[in-house]
Parts: sequence; structure tokens; C-alpha cells
Amino acid sequence: MNVSDALANIGRSFLDGQAMLRTLPDMLAYGVWNTLLLAVCATAVGVVLGLVLAVMGTSRHRLPRVLSRVYTDVFRGLPAILTILLIGTGLAPLFNLFSRGNPYPLGILALSLIASAYIGEIFRAGILAVDRGQLEASRALGMTHRDSMRLVVIPQGIRQVLPSLVNQFIAIVKDSSLVYFLGLITSQRELFRIGQDAAITNGNLSPLVLAGLFYLVITVPLTHLVNVIDRRMREGRPLTRRGARSGSVGPGAGQGPDGGRVSGDGGGSAGGASPVAASADPVLAAGPASSARASSSPVAVPAGAAPARSTLSEGAAL
Repeated sequence: MNVSDALANIGRSFLDGQAMLRTLPDMLAYGVWNTLLLAVCATAVGVVLGLVLAVMGTSRHRLPRVLSRVYTDVFRGLPAILTILLIGTGLAPLFNLFSRGNPYPLGILALSLIASAYIGEIFRAGILAVDRGQLEASRALGMTHRDSMRLVVIPQGIRQVLPSLVNQFIAIVKDSSLVYFLGLITSQRELFRIGQDAAITNGNLSPLVLAGLFYLVITVPLTHLVNVIDRRMREGRPLTRRGARSGSVGPGAGQGPDGGRVSGDGGGSAGGASPVAASADPVLAAGPASSARASSSPVAVPAGAAPARSTLSEGAAL
């Protein structure tokens, strides 16, 4: 056999158009839908569990942190196929009472447990990346630790880890091909199982190549989306740093919310170009006064709190 014959055999094994066309209807009708169904459901459950793990991992108490670490180490250390087989076969008698032999819930559960271990670490890194001053400032404004995490820290942490979450979804899409070990009926087969069955029937690997092309159609655009998100987030960071160094807060340095200068009783500058004095937040603007005269602007007092006495004004009156 010469080189041309060998290349022809390889071409027939991987690029048989007729075998691909015979497999295409099943992949469009069942494969793509089932693959995305497994990936989306597993990601949704994994995000919820991962967020719980992240909160436990950043807890002030030792026990939640230890439990979160043990869970993460176990499910990140086991091979994905081993986890799927253990859960899919070990819990099958229990789940069959509710799912009537449908392996999808067990497959989604296994993928979710695997994904949550990685997503939990992603969320934990995002939460720890948020400036500690954000939490302290929210606590100083009277918010509880739970509300501070829920309303201030966690939303900022999630925004910072969006590219990593998309990468994790891509990994789940590829891991969904392992669910076929649990046994799937014809209408439940995902892309890999359809390609494998067709490859055995036709005697060549062209259906598996077609399945690989479908996986690329799903994952490659998501990969470029990750790059776009990451690039835009990186481009926005230097602007924030320059604004923080220049001492300008809100509309402009030394300006109030309406664009005018922040002044005291006699129209003088209250604190010069200090970022605190220039802040549009009346609570921050009413902080420690470094100027000779105190601002006469009204300060918002939380409901139920006694109004603060102006020590500087009383001293001036005396």
C-alpha cells in the first residue's frame, strides 16, 4: 500500500460524507438539545451549590470553612467519569422511585456536584478579590454582615468572575458526553452517544467527527465571548485607578451632586479638594471635618437615630 492509498483510507474513515448525512438528522433532533439540556441544568444547580460553598468558605466560623474545603477537595480530586458512575449506579435505586428509570436526573446531579466544586472556588476567589473596605463601609452604615455580603460583596464578586464561569460552562458541555455510561434510550442520547452508535453501525469514524464539529460550534463562540468579556473588564480597570488617584468623586473634584462647589456657612471651600468632602454622599460628606468651618448642608440621619451634635459649631458660638 502506497501513501496515496493510505491517505484515501484515512479520508474515508474520517470524512465519509454519506455517513455524516445519515447521522445529521439525529444529531439535530436529539443530540444538540440533550447536550445543552444537560449542560444548562447542571450549570444552574452547580452555580447555586457553588455560591453556598463560596459563602461557607469565606465564613468567620471554622466549621463551614472546613466542610467547604473537604467537599471541594473530594469532587475536584475524583475523575469525572468515576463520580458519574458512583452516583449514577449507587443512587439509582432511590432515584428510580421518582424518575421512573430516567437517568437524566442522576446525570445532572453528578455533573452539578462536579461543577459546584469548581464554581465554589471561582466564587470564593471573586469574593476575596472585593476590597475589604466595601464590607467595612456597609457595616458602618448599619447593614448586617449577611446583608453586606448579599447586597454589596457578592454582586461585585460575581461580576469579576464572569469569564471563569463561562469557561466552566464549556467544561460542563464537554463532560456531558460521559452521561452515556448511565444508559440512555434513543431519544435521550447526546452528541457523543449518537456519533458513537453511528460509527459502530457504519464502520468508520465520520459520525464522531461530525459530533466533534457540533461541540466546536457550541464551545468556540463561548471561548471568544470569554475573551471579549475579559478584555472589556481589563480596559475598564485603568480608568477607575486614574479617577481614584486624581481624587475626583462623583461629578468632579470638589463639586457637589449638582456640579457646584461644596461650601460652608460663609461660602468657603469645605475641605478643599478632599475626596470625602467632595463626595455626593451626605453621610460621607459629614465625616471628620478637616477645615476651619463646618458645612451647613443638611446630613441625612437614619430613622430612629439621634441627630448628631455639631461640636465645631458649638465651639464657634462659645
